[in-house]
Amino acid sequence: MSKALLKSGILFSAMTFISRVLGLVRDVVIANLLGASAAADVFILTNKIPNFLRRLFAEGAFAQAFVPVLTEYKENKTIDDTHLLIARVSGTLGCILMVTTLIGVIASPVVIMLFGTGWFIEWLQGGPAGDKYELASVMLKITFPYLFFVALTAFSGAVLNTWGKFGVAAFTPVVLNIAMITAAIGFADSFAEPAFALAWGVFFGGLLQFLFQLPFLKQAGLIVWPKWGWKDPGVKKIRLLMLPALFGVSVSQINLLFDTVLASFLQNGSISWLYYSDRLLEFPLGLFGIAIATVILPQLSKDHVKSSEASFQQTMDWGIRMVCLLGVPSALGLMALAEPMIMVLFMRGEFTAVDAAQSKLSLMAYSTGLLFFMLIKVLASGFFARQDTKTPVKIGIQAMIANMVFNLLLIVPLAHAGLALATSLSALFNASFLYVNLKRLGVYQLSQKTKYLVIKIALAGVGMLALILVLAPSSAGWVALSIEQRILHLTGLIAAGGFGYLILLFLLRVKVSELKAE
Repeated sequence: MSKALLKSGILFSAMTFISRVLGLVRDVVIANLLGASAAADVFILTNKIPNFLRRLFAEGAFAQAFVPVLTEYKENKTIDDTHLLIARVSGTLGCILMVTTLIGVIASPVVIMLFGTGWFIEWLQGGPAGDKYELASVMLKITFPYLFFVALTAFSGAVLNTWGKFGVAAFTPVVLNIAMITAAIGFADSFAEPAFALAWGVFFGGLLQFLFQLPFLKQAGLIVWPKWGWKDPGVKKIRLLMLPALFGVSVSQINLLFDTVLASFLQNGSISWLYYSDRLLEFPLGLFGIAIATVILPQLSKDHVKSSEASFQQTMDWGIRMVCLLGVPSALGLMALAEPMIMVLFMRGEFTAVDAAQSKLSLMAYSTGLLFFMLIKVLASGFFARQDTKTPVKIGIQAMIANMVFNLLLIVPLAHAGLALATSLSALFNASFLYVNLKRLGVYQLSQKTKYLVIKIALAGVGMLALILVLAPSSAGWVALSIEQRILHLTGLIAAGGFGYLILLFLLRVKVSELKAE
């Protein structure tokens, strides 16, 4: 079991790595084209809205409800029953998505009013930010259909993941990134407002992602004709599990969206600064946190179906150990190297030194919560694999309330960085209560082996952080360097930090066997 999980995790992470690298290239292109301008704020918001709904309809609540039920059918029922479930789920989901997409396109001004409230108020009062509201209302009509394509893509990916084909779903976002990069470089000059080229890149990228997965579904014998199945027992079960999961697994995304709404009241560029820092946060989160949570969910679901409590505990323990091993150095590294990373990746074209300095602040704030964002993914899987969505939703609602309180307390003194810090604090709250409830319900408890390993990882992480801070230039020193010198210094610091971390783990006697499930 451990070897299979490790192999799947490595494959998923490798494919995700390729996707995230291209994602960074895409963001570099966007920063160069739009910087942190008003048009950049508009594009980022209109791209974030369908992506937020995607987390609810697809990777988030839907996947966490669908995979355990599909696993149950796969293990306990005939292949015909399983194919029928896939057909009815795809047909039902597709119809709901179609209606939602049409409503979103038609009612785009209303949607922007809700998510860009600050711009809407400016528009009503004839203020300068009113133009952003008008531009966003038009642009959302182009980006919103992405929801339809990407949710069906995520549905297909969930099916493939259940059959152990993790690489396809992890690689699929590469198609979107290529489409957006092509649109930005090849078609930006064709529009009076270059941001529209990016919007069309999102539209066609979503379509191409879905088409990319179809041959792999056919190869696995999983292509079925969609059917409406609202009252089907399996679909009904997924619906009942999904409704509370809308909050339970997507709290961090909802919190990020709250940040965007509040940022629309702040100075021009605030939404863009949060976006660019969040994109750097998403790199290790997707590469490690989401990858690990994705590969353990089918195994946890299988353990639950077979009533294998010992295997369930071991799988959860393995997930926690791997997240901590990779998440601690990632978080500390992002915190220490926030400024040079932003400079190296984005500071060119329309993206200025002021934008880099402001983005650095929110990246440092977000990085304090990176480990907790990762832990939420793993800990939530422990509930969803058991088809328990009520407990996470209660915790999720509490975390959202905490985030709103933190936002109000921190937005005045820290502006956009306060919004990022509030999100990190609410992630700490969320992860802590998920674990406390898993322990209280007797579902999962950290083993002594994992506790000792986490302590060693923390010590190695602190040592790595100290090494980077000693070797790194000052803020003024980074600004004085040329782009080539920044790249060399940053690469050297990352290598030194990574090597130092591994040496410290070795000196603390962390063994490879400690990273395996028993």
